[in-house]
Amino acid sequence: MRGSEPTTHLPTLHDYLDASRQILSLILQIPPIDPSTSLRTAYLLRLTNDALSSIVGYPPDSESLPEALDWLDDLDQAWLTVLEAQVWDPSTGAGVDLYIDAADASGGIKTSPMSQTERTRLRSLLVGSSTSLEEWLENGKESQEEQNVENMLERLGLQAEFDDLFSRTLDHLGGLSGIVVDPV
Repeated sequence: MRGSEPTTHLPTLHDYLDASRQILSLILQIPPIDPSTSLRTAYLLRLTNDALSSIVGYPPDSESLPEALDWLDDLDQAWLTVLEAQVWDPSTGAGVDLYIDAADASGGIKTSPMSQTERTRLRSLLVGSSTSLEEWLENGKESQEEQNVENMLERLGLQAEFDDLFSRTLDHLGGLSGIVVDPV
């Protein structure tokens, strides 16, 4: 393969996020009812790992950064839905509580919470990605006049969104939100 040929069918961050959003929507359609519950969790862990590794492979810029932060917020909402064993409502873009009536429950229909191993893996992915995202932004500063990533995010009006990345999920996992990563 020549060095000038593209190595992906998704050459821009926008293209990648658009494709990932469709996959996220599909995963969230898996019902939180056993035995599908573990499949939903496994696929979402895989997407999370792939997305957090892939996003930093694209150059950040003032056009794609808001979209990336919006997608990461959608991922945070998706994880909260999975952690709370909710059903995804695509019309509202939010999780709704799952109700299993007594007859269904007596027939063996149930939902199981995420295992401790899955929760630990998720926490590790999210905490580790904070550093990667910070480095990604540091390397993508649009000008050398930017003193640090915080100044760039402030200028773009995105500091609060970046500070709140995965805050709902990390709060649910045990209060790890608000982890401050010092810029490199």
